[in-house]
Amino acid sequence: MIYIVDIEAVETRYTAEWKKYLPKQLRRSTNQDVITISGGDTPQATTPGAFLNFGGTNVYKSNQLEQIATLFCEGKINNGDYFLYTDAWNPTVIQLRYMAELLGVHINIGGMWHAGSYDPADFLGRLIGDKPWVRNAERSMFECFDHNFFASDFHINLFMESFQEFGNYVGLSTNTSKVKKVGWPMEYMHNELDMYKGLPKRDIILFPHRIAPEKQPNIFYDLKESMPQYEFIVCQERQLKKNDYHNLLAESKLIFSANTQETLGISGYEGLLLDTIAMVPDRLSYKEMFLPEFKYPSEWTTDIDSYRKNKQKIMDKITDYMENYSKYISLMEKQKAKLHAEFFHGKNLYDAIAESIIK
Repeated sequence: MIYIVDIEAVETRYTAEWKKYLPKQLRRSTNQDVITISGGDTPQATTPGAFLNFGGTNVYKSNQLEQIATLFCEGKINNGDYFLYTDAWNPTVIQLRYMAELLGVHINIGGMWHAGSYDPADFLGRLIGDKPWVRNAERSMFECFDHNFFASDFHINLFMESFQEFGNYVGLSTNTSKVKKVGWPMEYMHNELDMYKGLPKRDIILFPHRIAPEKQPNIFYDLKESMPQYEFIVCQERQLKKNDYHNLLAESKLIFSANTQETLGISGYEGLLLDTIAMVPDRLSYKEMFLPEFKYPSEWTTDIDSYRKNKQKIMDKITDYMENYSKYISLMEKQKAKLHAEFFHGKNLYDAIAESIIK
């Protein structure tokens, strides 16, 4: 049996799609029964600048813990069962490990890491930093998982190196089998976006990220003022429903990123599936994911001052993408194939889970 302990679904984010597609994909790929342990309806709207609600997420996780504990009380958890946390930053994994070990039930647990205080540019890193309670909490969750799943090498290195920098913390387990780069299980996106393909392209440049300091929206706003010949749109300002967002994405020529925090970058892949160019800095996860033709030097947008020094170069590159859009079509096909094979397919995740169950 595979139990998915899911992340709360936000309609405008991929988390809603995971709730719909992941159980089916996992069942089909592993030939195992799959049960989702949900925390119910998402209690509140997301906290501004974040991807969940800081209070509501704990209501959600508490509901999940109650269900897990009830399953143990009723004797329904068996040796060989697998628990997959679609957000590894979930403290209930500590209680799950506690119950399994004290009750003598041999389970395996996997967690999919998205972000945490180990990333100084993430909202947890910015608001909480390296306080001992959060650093040790993350280490404990890491150790509770048999498999720590990451979508990119950049994210693995960021996570592991952050613990080495703090000598007063007990180091992470050196068992490398606990850490796996698998990409995320998003093969459904091809079919999901098919209906939006082929819309006429307009001179639109999108900012599909959260309005948060680590996404540097101030750079996008400045470009908007300086390049009135194009329509610059910040998606979050329009409070778009998913259908409207995908329509807009299909009509746009370019997605722009100046992010200082990114461990994967789903919007870039969504855009490419709809033949929208992604212009990204040569840093973070983008470095390993994108072809040179779609990256610009990292030092152009490390902060607002570096942007001002390199503003004309950025504007020239944007103009090239917009005015010579057709010359990038074949390169986008190559880029899509790379991202699908290495970062947006669940095969490695499913294989790791299936292998664990067989053992």
